[in-house]
Amino acid sequence: MKLYTCRFTQQKGIFSRNFMMFRICLYFGVIIACIFSQEAEEPVSYSCTDGYEFDVGSQGCKDINECVTLPDACKGGMRCINYYGGYFCLPPNAQIIFSTDQSDTAAGPAPGIAPAPAPVPDPTPVPEPEPVARQPLLVWPGFHGNRRGTVRCSAGFLVDEQNQCRDINECETSNPCQHMCFNIMGSYICQCKQGFELAPDSISCQDIDECSYSSYMCQYQCVNQPGQYTCMCPDGYQLQGTSLCQDVNECETGGHNCRDDELCWNYHGGFRCYPRNPCHEPYVRTGENRCTCSSPSLCHGVTPSIVYKYMSILSDRSVPADIFQIQATNIYANTHNTFRIKAGNEGGEFFLRRSSNVSAMLMLTKPLTGPREHIVDLEMLTHNTVLNYRSSSLLRLTLIVGPYSF
Repeated sequence: MKLYTCRFTQQKGIFSRNFMMFRICLYFGVIIACIFSQEAEEPVSYSCTDGYEFDVGSQGCKDINECVTLPDACKGGMRCINYYGGYFCLPPNAQIIFSTDQSDTAAGPAPGIAPAPAPVPDPTPVPEPEPVARQPLLVWPGFHGNRRGTVRCSAGFLVDEQNQCRDINECETSNPCQHMCFNIMGSYICQCKQGFELAPDSISCQDIDECSYSSYMCQYQCVNQPGQYTCMCPDGYQLQGTSLCQDVNECETGGHNCRDDELCWNYHGGFRCYPRNPCHEPYVRTGENRCTCSSPSLCHGVTPSIVYKYMSILSDRSVPADIFQIQATNIYANTHNTFRIKAGNEGGEFFLRRSSNVSAMLMLTKPLTGPREHIVDLEMLTHNTVLNYRSSSLLRLTLIVGPYSF
């Protein structure tokens, strides 16, 4: 009995140890299997159609509110309205009315509006997303709809075959504008061509009088025409560009009527004819525009020689201004020259400034308004300090003042 008992105890201890080792191996196997199974499992990705994003909390696709995420979703004063999968822009006074008819709910989404898409799991399916609320029925200002099939649209809209109010393109159906028509949602706007502006009725166009905007539109005269304006120039001028007037030189173009024995002199806005021989008794012509006294006995007390010069100036020229220079043609030693205005300055319009011993500058001190002709006699007195000899010469300047300041 003692031998039997001893053997039984040994077998029982061996069995207990083996069973314990089996349990330990089983635990390790389960743990290793779980680890390998987790590493082998691929992550699940979800994708939604445009206008939706996956919501982890609801495990479904949720609409994106573009009116919040896009700062400039609608422009031109339009109001942004979000709807499932997108958004649309409406006038500020537009309304959105949700339909409560049970038949509408059973019929599904409104025509032309896609329902919210279900999430697309890849590769393992996920629970179905929560049902998306039914889309609203779009009704424009003044519309009333309590069930599908009964819709009344306001002006600018028309019920279409889908029982929705659609915009009427007035520019194609009636073209109410006089010039250009642009269709907008529920209405239209008119625009005029260049040179016109909208009349108070916002439909017809009226001419813009550009000439009334400013007196500087044209250099001389502005003539308004339908949709535009033109600049005119006075006689003796021609249009340069679109607004300026340029003098026409009739003496060069042949547009004068001077005789052969006359000299054509052009001035701003016209021409004058002067005799080629301006000399009168007791003077004789000794050169171009030069007259000399022929007899010393007849010329006692008068200027021995006279030179004729012509020049033109603009009307109302700004002053003071240097306009003409007189200069001695012959220079002698031991001589002293003085200059003065002998005639033609009764109104004090001129001043003769001595520049040097042989020259002087005629200055305009008062504006001259044309058209007019002004003759000024400029005299140079010569005094020889050695021989005590005195002489004088006269320059007769004819100033032709044009009729305009250009």
